Amino acid sequence: MATLDWIVIAIFFVALIGIIVWVMKQKQNNAADYFLGGKDATWIAIGASIFASNIGSEHLIGLAGSGASSGMAMAHWEIQGWMILLLGWVFVPFYTRSMVYTMPEFLERRFNPQSRTILATISLISYVLTKVAVTVYAGGLVFQQVFGIDTLWGIDFFWIAAVGLVLITALYTIFGGMKSVLYTSVLQTPILLLGSLIILVLGLKELGGWDEMMRICSAVEVNEYGDSMVNLIRDNGDPQYPWLGALIGSAVIGFWYWCTDQFIVQRVLSGKDEKEARRGTIFGAYLKLLPVFLFLIPGMIAFAIHQNVVAAGGEGFLPMLANGNVNSDAAFPTLVAKLLPAGVKGLIVCGILAALMSSLASLFNSSAALFTIDFYQRFKPDTDPKKLVRIGQAATVVIVVLGILWIPVMRSIGDVLYLYLQDVQSVLAPGIAAAFLIGIVWKRASAQGGMWALLSGLIIGLTRLGAKIFYSNQGIEPGTTADPGLFQSIFYEENWLFFCGWMLLFCLAVGFLVSLCTPAPDEKKIQGLVFGTSTPEQIAATRASWGAWDVINTVIILGITVAFYIYFW
Repeated sequence: MATLDWIVIAIFFVALIGIIVWVMKQKQNNAADYFLGGKDATWIAIGASIFASNIGSEHLIGLAGSGASSGMAMAHWEIQGWMILLLGWVFVPFYTRSMVYTMPEFLERRFNPQSRTILATISLISYVLTKVAVTVYAGGLVFQQVFGIDTLWGIDFFWIAAVGLVLITALYTIFGGMKSVLYTSVLQTPILLLGSLIILVLGLKELGGWDEMMRICSAVEVNEYGDSMVNLIRDNGDPQYPWLGALIGSAVIGFWYWCTDQFIVQRVLSGKDEKEARRGTIFGAYLKLLPVFLFLIPGMIAFAIHQNVVAAGGEGFLPMLANGNVNSDAAFPTLVAKLLPAGVKGLIVCGILAALMSSLASLFNSSAALFTIDFYQRFKPDTDPKKLVRIGQAATVVIVVLGILWIPVMRSIGDVLYLYLQDVQSVLAPGIAAAFLIGIVWKRASAQGGMWALLSGLIIGLTRLGAKIFYSNQGIEPGTTADPGLFQSIFYEENWLFFCGWMLLFCLAVGFLVSLCTPAPDEKKIQGLVFGTSTPEQIAATRASWGAWDVINTVIILGITVAFYIYFW
C-alpha cells in the first residue's frame, strides 16, 4: 500500500464521517425514525441500500472464488434482478398497506402471533450465526491478504481487521439507525461499483481481452457431460448444479431472500410511499444485474491468468493451498494486490470496506428491529417511543458483542461453516417462502395453515442439516453408499437444489391441507393483505403509484436477464 492509497482511504472515511454526523443530527424520536429512517427514503437511497446490503463477503470471496473454480454456475443466484421486481410489483402494495416494521409482524397480521415468534426467532439466530459471522470472518481474511500484513503490534492482523470492521460499523449503526444505513449506502455503492469495474477492466487487459477469457474457460470441462466453465445451463446429471435444480433452487432461495427477508425488505419499508418503494426496487434490480460482471467474471479472469502463467512455466497467479490445489477464494484479493497501481488500490480497498460495512450495518439494524419490535414491544406495548430507540441501540450492541464472540468459532471451522452456508439458506427458505406465498395468494389460508407451513419447513430443514453433519462426519460422500436407505436418500443423497424445490412443495401442501381443516380467517382481519381483498381505494392508490417509466424499465431489466441466459446458455 502506497502513500497515495492511504490518502484515498482517508478521504473515504472523512466523507463517511460527514454523512454519519449529518444523520446523527436528525431527530430519532421513535421506532419509525430509527428502524425505517422516518419512512421518507427516496428510490435512489432504497435501491442503493438494497444493492449495498446484498454485496458482502459472499461476493468478495465466495462469488469470485466460485468463478475461479466452477465458472458461471453461481450466476443463477446473481442475475436475479427479476426477483427484486417481484418484490416491487407484487409485495410492496401489501407490505405498505399493512404499515408493519418487520416481516414477522406482517405474518402476525396475516396469520397469528405464533407465526411471528417463529419467524423472528429463526431470523435472529440465523443472522448472528451465519450472516454476521461469515461477513466478519471473511472481512478479516480479505484485509489480511490485501494489506499483506500478518501481524501488527504483535497481534494477528486478522483480529485487528475483523474487530475493527465490526466496531466502526457498529458505532454509526447504533447512533444513526436506518438513516445511517441508507445514506452511507449512497456513498458506498458508487465506490464499490467503480472499484470493481476497474478490477474487471484491468483484469481483462492483463489477460488479453474477453475472447481470451472465454477461450481458456470454455476449454475447461466441469463434468462428465461436456459442460465447460462458461456454461450456465448444465446437464441435469451434474452433481452440483443440474440445470433444472439450479433454476428451481435459485428461484426458491431468491424469493425468500428478496421478497420476504427482513434484511432486504426493511429497506423497502423505509420508502416514503408506494411509488418510491417500487422505484427503489427497480433501481436495485438494475444494480443486481452487475455482480456477475463485477465479481464472478473477475474470478474467471484470475483463473485464466493463472492458467496462462502456469503454461508459460511460471508458478501461477493465484496462491496455492497446502494440499496443492489452487486457492480459488483468493481470486479477488489477488487481483487487487497484483494488478492495481497506487491510488487505485486504495479506491478498491474503500470499495471492499463499503461492501462489508454496508452489509454489516444492514444486518445490525435489521437484527435490532426484529428484537425491539417483535419481542420487546410486544410484551411492553406502552413503552415510550424514545425508549424503544434506546432499546434498539442496546440490542445492536448485544448483537455486535455476539458477532465478535463468534469470530473464534467461525475461524476454527470457517471453511466448513462457509460450505454449509448455502445449505442453511436452502433449507431455511422453503418454509418461509411457503408461508408468505399462501398468505398473500390465497384468501382461505388460515392462521394454523400458515403457521404449520412455516413450522414444517423448520423441522425438515433442521433434519436435513443434521443428516448432512452426521453423514459427512462419518466420512460418507453422497452417491458412494450402495443401499443408502430411505432416510439417507432423501435427507442426504438428494441434490440440495432439488431438495429445496421438493421442500417448498411439501410446505405448501401442509399449509393447504391444514387450512382446509381449520377455520377460515376473518375477512376484516386480512383486508388489503391478500389478493382479492383490497378495497377500491387501495387498488386505485396502487394503480396511481406506477406509470410508463416503471413499466419500460421493468421490461428492460427482464430483457437483459433473458439475453444473459441466451449468451451463457
